[in-house]
Amino acid sequence: QVQVVESGGGLVQAGGSLRLSCVASGRTFSNYAMGWFRQAPGKEREFVAAISASGGSTFYANSVKGRFTISRDNDKNTVYLQMSSLRPEDTAVYYCAAGGGRFYTGSMDYWGKGTLVTVSS
Repeated sequence: QVQVVESGGGLVQAGGSLRLSCVASGRTFSNYAMGWFRQAPGKEREFVAAISASGGSTFYANSVKGRFTISRDNDKNTVYLQMSSLRPEDTAVYYCAAGGGRFYTGSMDYWGKGTLVTVSS
């Protein structure tokens, strides 16, 4: 069974940085795309970033482009989300998800329980 576990959330001041990590286990990590999503209070969950199985392709929501960087270490079965220049509107529960193929297609098969990021003004 595939398990996805996020870590690294916390409280940070506006303009600060934070790095989220996500470990996926239960299948060959390097064969599947990974992604990050977030859900702010009172809002629907939204796409943040995705990365292909090899790490050669990345995709970002316009709202985070230039501020967030997704990366992966296939030797460690880990995907990261480096967040910089954080804004109060980035406050949300951040979810890591594992895809069903080598590239992100808009849907994900496995989800973590989320980690809370709070950005204070």
